[in-house]
Amino acid sequence: MNTLSFKTKSANDATVTREWHIVDATNLTLGRMSAKIAAILRGKNKPYYTPHTDCGDFIIVINAEKVQFTGNKWNDKEYLTFSGYPGGQKAEVAKDLVRRRPELIIERAVKGMLPKNRLGRAMYKKLFVYAGAEHPHAAQKPKTLTF
Repeated sequence: MNTLSFKTKSANDATVTREWHIVDATNLTLGRMSAKIAAILRGKNKPYYTPHTDCGDFIIVINAEKVQFTGNKWNDKEYLTFSGYPGGQKAEVAKDLVRRRPELIIERAVKGMLPKNRLGRAMYKKLFVYAGAEHPHAAQKPKTLTF
């Protein structure tokens, strides 16, 4: 057998097939769920994963307001924002942020686990998070993803 004839195939935009998955965040731990979502957005669950290509699938997360934290993170975890002006830093506890914008908690957790470059920004655009059980992506026929 001639071992020099084997070629490693790299995935590109023409060879990647993308699917739609739906995740119900009810009673799931935020960090564990976000790590698995980030791996699927990158495409690490596929046999033809290529680090320099966006191989990932689309993810829809519903019931974002019912996500769980471990320990005392509801009161201790702070989300910081900074406007760029002096004195423009604001902190908000997770308990208050989930009341105001429950989608933001999952979006920030997943975004922090993706690459910090233009490829990571393209992967992040395939994530759709909704606070309730309704979503407008029924035409894509998403498959249920359980963790």
